Amino acid sequence: MSGNLQERFSRISAFRPKRQLEPVLRQDADERGNLLATLGAEVGSNRYGEYLTARQWYAKPEMYEPNAEVLRLLLPVASESTEQAIQHATDPGKWLFLDTETTGLAGGTGTYAFLVGLAWWESGGIRIEQLFMRDHDEEHSILLEVADRLSERPVLVTFNGKCFDWPLLQNRFRMTRQIDVPELAAHLDFLHPARQLWRLQFGSMKLADLERCVLGAESLGWSRREDIDSSRIPEYYFDFLRGRAADGIAGVFYHNRMDLRGLAALACRIFRTLGNLENSQEPLELYSISRLLNRRGERSKARRVYERSLDGGLPEPIARKARHELARLAKREFDFGRAIELWTELANSPEPSLDALEQLAIYYERRERDYSEAARLSRLALAELRRASRLGLARPERHDDLSTRHKRRLARLEIKTLQLAASWKP
Repeated sequence: MSGNLQERFSRISAFRPKRQLEPVLRQDADERGNLLATLGAEVGSNRYGEYLTARQWYAKPEMYEPNAEVLRLLLPVASESTEQAIQHATDPGKWLFLDTETTGLAGGTGTYAFLVGLAWWESGGIRIEQLFMRDHDEEHSILLEVADRLSERPVLVTFNGKCFDWPLLQNRFRMTRQIDVPELAAHLDFLHPARQLWRLQFGSMKLADLERCVLGAESLGWSRREDIDSSRIPEYYFDFLRGRAADGIAGVFYHNRMDLRGLAALACRIFRTLGNLENSQEPLELYSISRLLNRRGERSKARRVYERSLDGGLPEPIARKARHELARLAKREFDFGRAIELWTELANSPEPSLDALEQLAIYYERRERDYSEAARLSRLALAELRRASRLGLARPERHDDLSTRHKRRLARLEIKTLQLAASWKP
């Protein structure tokens, strides 16, 4: 079945009258008690019906006070709405961590969030609340509880929640036609900052991998040795619906709690890293911080951190990129001495940089009026460009563009040299 056709069937089925299912509470008392005991849950209810809820409190991770300067790096480009979001987000008491477990990853109208994990800072630690949908007819009651929590704590904190969890829940809210989509004061999503900071070091950006590689089990105070394979989560839920078997679902509850704790710890780590730049020592981490600062317009800070990353010893391919980026920042601040130093390093490397050769030629032509040196650098750039093209290292369009610029520069330099010689004649 094609994706579009399947989506249309999902939309139709979403508006069918609800199936009247035998409520879990009509099971015998022993079976019901075993389910609640296994999940560490109790029955909750509101005007839309019943659901299961499990609450736990942990001393770790401890709360970290966010600061406005770091929030400006994490939120969208500065605007009036961004400043309002920062005002809310600087109060950690307004944060609500969210992680959902769903019946699939498609995110269409046929996908349900059967377990919604919520967490917030409380009494020096973190309070976790998990809302579980024992069958589809309990969805409204779950969503109403989520809306109530967000009205109390309107700063949503997620890991990839901007792309998946929150759009899915927004869709489910709309489909109820009874519960309004909650308005957020701010949405902090830590997937992209984590990628920016640590992808060069660790590659994978799964939350569990970040816990192990970046946060460290010792600092966290827990490990994932008993965690389940997250790819089997929908399977465990469907098994539960068919036979009310709670063992697999208990593993899903555990996984969800670990994700919420890991998200809170990761948020604190990112705030500490970006709020205390002097404490960062790992060269690759420093380089990644520099790029993040540069993209957000914090160029003076970015330049200082680029220097530290180079001093710390970056792998050569990354060091080459760092020199290019640092030279651009130095030029932007009119520090041509440092820019020339970096461009010269790049031009004299075993694989001379075409960009560095061009920047040096521009500098000597326009600022030093040293036309012979500018011409030498342009000829060297053309020779290097021919070599790169012969080896397939330069794209044809880039080759043509650079070649044209350098040839024009050489022609212009020849005229300037003749004019300068003529001006010296008595």
